[in-house]
Amino acid sequence: MLRLVVPKGSLEKATLELFEAADLPIRRSSSVDYKASIDDPRIAEVRILRPQEIPEYVAEGLFDLGITGRDWVEETESDVESLGELRYSKATSDPVKVVVAVAGDSPAQSVADLPQGVRVSTEYPGLTRRFFAARGIEADVRLSYGASEAKIPDIADCIVDITETGRALRAAGLRVIDTMLVSYTEVIAHRPSFADPTKRHAMNQLMTLLLGTLDARGKVLVKLNVGSDDLAKVLDVLPSAKSPTISELAGGGFAVESVVEKRSINTLIPALKDAGASDLLELPISKIVA
Repeated sequence: MLRLVVPKGSLEKATLELFEAADLPIRRSSSVDYKASIDDPRIAEVRILRPQEIPEYVAEGLFDLGITGRDWVEETESDVESLGELRYSKATSDPVKVVVAVAGDSPAQSVADLPQGVRVSTEYPGLTRRFFAARGIEADVRLSYGASEAKIPDIADCIVDITETGRALRAAGLRVIDTMLVSYTEVIAHRPSFADPTKRHAMNQLMTLLLGTLDARGKVLVKLNVGSDDLAKVLDVLPSAKSPTISELAGGGFAVESVVEKRSINTLIPALKDAGASDLLELPISKIVA
């Protein structure tokens, strides 16, 4: 039914891992194969292509559904339907930022300090031209095919590049003076495909699986037993996504379970035991669907 395109390159590994965890494993004959499949009746075809190309292909209807970055949707000005963000990137769950950076010893503190005719090296020429033009700065924008940071100061006065943590820019001796765009990974759809009720229903079902998987990341299920006298103390300690599930036990007392953040479990379990909990279990969660 749906023709799906997913990103190759920096987002590839994280995307394949997400689909695997969502019980939508992407299968291909080799790691360099651009054609793949998912054993799911809603997905007829899968391609793995560069994220820069995906927005235009989806807008043209070559694919019904695509995963790319908001940065490439904006760069290509593609007319697509956004189904929502998938909050993951190459290495973290944080967004990437499209930033303007200059040499560390540059006097410029903001884009407004850059001179007319400033030389800019970037992989985002369209987005960059529009950004500088909106601020009344005439920029000599030059397309970069990578390693933009190496072009300062001889080839360019500043660069427009993406960063997830900023470490690589700092290591190159550069300083960020402005943020043009905050970009998450995004699911986009061909507008006529999204207008089709059958295809839209299938798209929404896939989004339920993907978002439920992302929501479960970093969370665990805690189950415990507690006597009636200690229930209030345990509930005071126990965080919950909404409210904990409490069931009466046949022999007296209560069984309690709650979804909690994995990062707090090392302090939570001892605190629950101190409050009177027993028979504590920590269980992994694969999906959370509200």
